Amino acid sequence: MADSSPPPALLLVLHDVAPQTWADYQPFVEAVDALGEIPITWLVVPDFHKHNDLEAHPGFRRMLSGRVDRGDELALHGYFHCDDSPPATTPRDWFMRRIYTHEGEFYSLSQAAALARLRAGIEVFQRYRWPLQGFVAPAWLMSEGTRQALRQLPLSYTSDPQHLYRLPDFSPIEAPGLVWSARSAWRRGLSKLLSDQREQRWRQAPVIRLGLHPVDMRHGFSRDYWLQTLKRLLDEGRVPMTKAKWLTLHQDRIGRAA
Repeated sequence: MADSSPPPALLLVLHDVAPQTWADYQPFVEAVDALGEIPITWLVVPDFHKHNDLEAHPGFRRMLSGRVDRGDELALHGYFHCDDSPPATTPRDWFMRRIYTHEGEFYSLSQAAALARLRAGIEVFQRYRWPLQGFVAPAWLMSEGTRQALRQLPLSYTSDPQHLYRLPDFSPIEAPGLVWSARSAWRRGLSKLLSDQREQRWRQAPVIRLGLHPVDMRHGFSRDYWLQTLKRLLDEGRVPMTKAKWLTLHQDRIGRAA
């Protein structure tokens, strides 16, 4: 009997998408486009660091709308992508919010505050007629209030570094991801070493995510890594698709197997 299992997939995901970061990403996106029809998932921030309101950047919005038209996916990635909550009250929270990241916007929000920001983000997507299925919290950090808020909204999925989660019940799906810390030369070197090890470990994984950040694009070493890794995984037979598309196919397979 012929093997009916689907080919392994590859999900190319751009984090922190905003007018301010587009100059970082543009050359890379042009290089990806030159490889052929490779759909991208763009994690869009409605008002990056509170001075990149999409309303003030019609050209950038037109670019994103054009990407949707060609088959890309836009997902909601926080609202401000900066942590503006009251100061941390425990050592652990201080570490997570000031050492691990300064951008854990949804790390400590109450349910009401998270719901307000999520609804505001959904309204932005509706205003510009962008389809919306997914939400990814900045730095993948979510409070319990955020989780409760997500259960009330018409979104299909969220994620952390190694899983996608179907909403509203947060059912986990293994979806391993490569991601770098590229702020310094030693971090880039360590990220390359760890990513090479993980890629070998995940050779048989049904899906691999490539999670890119703007800072990766500012250094030739990391930028070239992502482009070469993308090419290699494509040459190995992985099929590129958006997160939403892969989740739909995954759900269809589960349904047929039930």
